[in-house]
Order: sequence, then structure tokens, then C-alpha cells
Amino acid sequence: MQKNTEILFEHLGLIDYKEAWEYQEKLFNSVLELKVQNRKAEADAQEPTPNYLLFCSHPHVYTLGKSGHESHLLLNEEGLSAKGATYYKINRGGDITYHGPGQLVGYPILDLENYFTDIHKYLRFLEEAVILTLAEYGIPAGRIPGLTGVWLDHEAQQNPRKICAMGVKCSRWVTMHGFAFNVNTDLDYFNNIVPCGISDKAVTSLAKELGHELPMAAVEEKVLKHLGQLFGATITTATHEEGY
Repeated sequence: MQKNTEILFEHLGLIDYKEAWEYQEKLFNSVLELKVQNRKAEADAQEPTPNYLLFCSHPHVYTLGKSGHESHLLLNEEGLSAKGATYYKINRGGDITYHGPGQLVGYPILDLENYFTDIHKYLRFLEEAVILTLAEYGIPAGRIPGLTGVWLDHEAQQNPRKICAMGVKCSRWVTMHGFAFNVNTDLDYFNNIVPCGISDKAVTSLAKELGHELPMAAVEEKVLKHLGQLFGATITTATHEEGY
């Protein structure tokens, strides 16, 4: 069966975290089901698996991954309510993070068997798309050994600060969850958690580094371009009516 490298892209706008999570699960499960059917079918009856990419932002929310510690959330229920934030334990890897307005959240639901079967390479590609985007704004960024995500001052590490967090789930080489890139994010919300379980490093945003807010659409366009180039994919903008 020929591999399908096309990615169907949809921008969900500002959307409740749980609603986006359920939508991801729907797409994720549909790809898994097709893979199971293909394994039972004759070669000429197998269907190529689709790949999806969702961009969005969320109202203020804290999410805790499977390997996280609840103590890394520094707010009780009253504190969450006062901040206008919600809290979810979710099924991705990683610890606790924050999502909110002004942040670019990307959820790739990809069948990696259409590209390569290497989860570490996959994570590095997500990071690289953000690193290349930051370079277009004149900001050098990279990785810190042993830590996921995209960092500034990653080499000298005199003031290392994370600008993009990662957390993914992968089953039968199908991915979900993804990355959270701080563009115009209100960084004060990170003061209420131990971000990603790391207490000795700071968090930053593109707006903070440049000293002004950025048009979100322009940043999103750059990230989308780099993701397409890295994965060797044709990215097609789609809607629910076009196969979702």
C-alpha cells in the first residue's frame, strides 16, 4: 500500500480544551480503526491512512501528563477559579503545563508509518519547526540534552528559558497531543505551576523576547510551512465536511 504523506490541516481557533481533546480522540481512533481494518484486508483492499494537523489556542487551562505530579500544580480549586482556569489529567507523556490565549497549540494526528517509525525523530521534527520559525524572527533557539521542547540560551545556559513545550501520545505509530508554542502568552500563569516539572529554568514567549506582540496568523503560517517541509508533506486546508 502506498504511503500517504498528505496532511489535512484545520484551525480550530480558541476552543475549550476538553472539546479539542475529544476531537483529537475522534480522529486518532478513526486512524487506528482503519489501520486494524487494513491489517485484516487483502493488500488491494487496504486504504491509505489519513494524517491530520490541528492548530488552536485554549482558554486558561492546566494539564497534567501521565508522568507528572499533582504537587506541581500550585493552586487549589479556589485558586483555579480565581484565575479563571481549569485543570485536566490527560493521557500524554510529560508533566504539567499551561495553555492559554496567545499560545499556538499544535495537535498532529499522524500515522508515522506514512513517514518514518521513530518517535524520537518525530519529537525532534516538531521542535525543529519551532526552532526554524524562531530563526526567522532572529532568535537563536535549540535543545537542552535530556529535556524536550525548545529553549533559548540552550548552549551557555546562563538563563535557559523554554519557549515551546512538548507532550505526545503514540499508539501503533499514530500520534496525538503535540506542542505549545508561547507567542503572545500571559506568562504570569506559569507562576502557578512547576512547568513541566522543572523548577530551575524559566519560561518565555516570542512577544517577551522581541518586546512586542506578534500577529498570530503570521507565526502560525511559518510553523505550518516548516512542518510541511520537514515531513515532506503536502498540507491541505480542510473542514469537517471534507472527510473529518
